[in-house]
Amino acid sequence: MSIKIFRDLIRQVEYVINSECGITDENGLILACSNENKVGSTIERFSEVLESDNELVKLDGKIYQKVNINSKYDYIVYIDSANEDSAKYLALISLGIKNMGVYYDEKFDRSNFIRNIILNNILPGEIALRAKELHISGNVFRVVFLIRTEGNKDVHPYEVIQNLFPNRMKDFIVAIDEENIVLVRELKSKEEKKETERIAKILIDTLNTELMVKATVGVGTVVNNIREIARSYKEAQTALLVGGIFENEKNIMYYDNLGIGRLIYQLPTTLCKLFLNEVFKGEFIDLMDGETLHTIQKFFENNLNVSETSRQLYVHRNTLVYRLDKIQKLTGLDLRKFDDALIFKVSMMVKRYLDKIEKTDQER
Repeated sequence: MSIKIFRDLIRQVEYVINSECGITDENGLILACSNENKVGSTIERFSEVLESDNELVKLDGKIYQKVNINSKYDYIVYIDSANEDSAKYLALISLGIKNMGVYYDEKFDRSNFIRNIILNNILPGEIALRAKELHISGNVFRVVFLIRTEGNKDVHPYEVIQNLFPNRMKDFIVAIDEENIVLVRELKSKEEKKETERIAKILIDTLNTELMVKATVGVGTVVNNIREIARSYKEAQTALLVGGIFENEKNIMYYDNLGIGRLIYQLPTTLCKLFLNEVFKGEFIDLMDGETLHTIQKFFENNLNVSETSRQLYVHRNTLVYRLDKIQKLTGLDLRKFDDALIFKVSMMVKRYLDKIEKTDQER
C-alpha cells in the first residue's frame, strides 16, 4: 500500500492519541509516525517484538500490535504508552490498516485479473472461479475500449481515465503499455450503442483537452460473459488497425462498423495484387492525380449523385461528367453505375491496404 495512506491515517488519529504513535513494516522500518523526524528510522529491539508469540507486545514502555494481512504480519502499529486505552487505540488502527490492505490488494488483483483475461494469460477454466473469489460478476454486459495515445505526456492518460470512471466495482482500467490503455465498461444491456458512443467521445474529448495529445479509440462488440472480454479486446485492436488504414481521418473506430475493410484486411496480399491487376490493366491507379481522387471521393460520398457532387465541388455538371467519362475510358468502369462504382471503391481500398502493408514492411 502507499505510504501516503499510512501517513494520512496517523495524522487523523494523532489528535485523539496524546502519545507518539506510528506504523512500521515487517522489518521495523517506521513508515509513518506522529513524530515525523522518526520516519525512516528503525525501532530498537524490534526483533523481540517480531519473535514474540503474542500479537500484542509490551516492551520498554511501548505497546505494539501486529497487523496480519494475507496470513503474515505485514505491518506493526505502536504507541509510546502502555495503558489500557493505548491497546484499544491500537486495535482500531490495526483494523483500519487491515481493511485498507484488503481493499488495495483486491483492487490490484481485480485489475491484474482483467489484464490476464485480455492477454490470454489465464486458463479459461480458471476465469469463473477467480471472478467469484474477487466478487466480479461473470454474466453482465461489457464492452472493451482500447485507447491509444501519441505524443509527450506530463500526466499519464491512465490517471485521467481513472478519474473519469471511478467505479472500481464495475469498470476496469488496465494499462497495457505506454501508449495503450484498456477500459472495460459495464453496460445495462446489449443494445446501448448511444452509451458506447458517448463514452468513446468523452475519452477522446477529455484526452485532447486535458493532455493535448492525439488519441484514438477502438471499440469492440458488447459481450455478456467475462470470458469473452478477450474477444472484445481483440476486436477493439482490429478496429484501430483496420480503421487506421481505411478511415484514418476518424479518431473513433467501431469493430462492427468496419464493413468491407475488415474483409479486405483478412485477404492475402497476393490475392489483393491479382485483383488490382485484373481491374486496372496498367498503372492508372498509381497515376491518378489529387483532383481525380477528390472528385471520385466526393462522388461516392454523395451516393453517385452527379448534380449534388458538382455543386459541392463548385464545378459545372458537364465538367464532372467529362471527368467521369475520362475515368471510364481509362479503366472501363463507369462510376455512374452501381456495380462499376462498387468495383472501383473496393479497388481503392485494396490499394490503400497494400500501400499500408508496404510502408509497414519498409519501417521494419
